[in-house]
Amino acid sequence: MEYMLISTSILVLLIVINLWIKVDKLEGRIKAIQYTLDQLASQSGVYENPINDDLRNLIKAGKEVKAVKKARETLGLSLVEGKEYIDKLKSEK
Repeated sequence: MEYMLISTSILVLLIVINLWIKVDKLEGRIKAIQYTLDQLASQSGVYENPINDDLRNLIKAGKEVKAVKKARETLGLSLVEGKEYIDKLKSEK
């Protein structure tokens, strides 16, 4: 019984470590892709998402909830990501 518990614990630990490594690699790849996208945007003259002007207008009108909703729908963000996106736009003033 004790052997089974130890074996299961080791197996779970190995799975968690494996997943952690994969997530870390994916985060690195995402950062590299974001860097490439930023470089392409700056070279093409497109510096930000066109939806940002609409979102800023909603923020100025005091409609932050609608701005978060629009950002989520347009950009495919989660609720937390949408809120962070809007907060970033607000702080750029």
